[in-house]
Amino acid sequence: MTIGILKEKAPEKRVALTPETAKSLINLKQHILLESGAGIEAYMHDALYEKEGVKIVSRSEVFAGSDCILTVSGPSLGEFESWGNNKFLVGQLGNAELLDKIVLHRITAFSLDILPRTTLAQSMDILSSMATVSGYKAVLDAAFHLPRFFPMFMTASGTIKPAKVLILGAGVAGLQALATARRLGAVVEVFDVRSAVKDEVHSLGGKFIEVEGAKEDAEAGGYAIEQQEDYKERQRELIHNHALKADVIICTAQIPGKKAPLLLQTRTVEMMSPGSVIVDLAASTGGNCELSVHSSIVHHKDIVIIGKVDYPSVLSMDSSRMYSNNMLNFMKLLIEPSGNLTIDWNNEIIKNTCITHEGKIVNEKLLIRN
Repeated sequence: MTIGILKEKAPEKRVALTPETAKSLINLKQHILLESGAGIEAYMHDALYEKEGVKIVSRSEVFAGSDCILTVSGPSLGEFESWGNNKFLVGQLGNAELLDKIVLHRITAFSLDILPRTTLAQSMDILSSMATVSGYKAVLDAAFHLPRFFPMFMTASGTIKPAKVLILGAGVAGLQALATARRLGAVVEVFDVRSAVKDEVHSLGGKFIEVEGAKEDAEAGGYAIEQQEDYKERQRELIHNHALKADVIICTAQIPGKKAPLLLQTRTVEMMSPGSVIVDLAASTGGNCELSVHSSIVHHKDIVIIGKVDYPSVLSMDSSRMYSNNMLNFMKLLIEPSGNLTIDWNNEIIKNTCITHEGKIVNEKLLIRN
């Protein structure tokens, strides 16, 4: 089989496959075609790929010669015509228009952003990998914009108290933000509706805050779920009180397939200390902060609100390495000893990640949403 790697559309800087993982796929009897310059934004030049046995070609040659394409965000809509039908596509493929094209061309597609959250799937979990990057970089970005130190300083001119950080959501991004903020010397509080994460928060040096009576669902695969309105009101009030004491707030709370929960209201932001910083990693799905604007930095009454969600692209080198390793581990499930690709519908990871096959949507989550 021949696997193609495209140069991602700007502003995306990641590449779906690194030279090291390309070599591993070649050892599994795969031929690799790479669009020239596909890895350059991640500081992985064509020569590094050629050294591992990858063939460097034009974009049109990738489509002409590939049975399967590995991608971060998918090809452009107009490019499917030149690729043909009955191919394989693997990446993050949740875009509705992209899905229509995939179905039309009878492409068997796997979207790794809906991978089941199980122990066996951890090595392929791109959401967790990229959330790790986002949680880390969000804290550094907040520290850059904050007009004071993170750690406590004891100097001849007096003692500087440590910054106070509030993290909303204790998923992978939230926990990484907690660990990073603690390494920088901040005092950290973490809010989450899931009581199961309390021990993890404590183990990383954070204080766990919660509202009693949260609804939890064992079948949600570790994700947060929608809460009742009375709980939301108590939740907002608790967060309001803690937010007023915070210098930095990192927002990470999201619900798969739904708008992000509103946790920080305008009245709260306007009562925070001047110079405080909010980083909203949920900005692309509506934001946890009422004043967040996707992909923008807002200055509201001396408060900085950062709605950036492209941190994995900013840290393109290591993000690409993590994403590529996830991709390699998933592809190992599809590649037979002969080198051909096969679909084992008895494999829960493959079954739950496949979104289209033979011109139909086959994923239950997407069928419910559609």
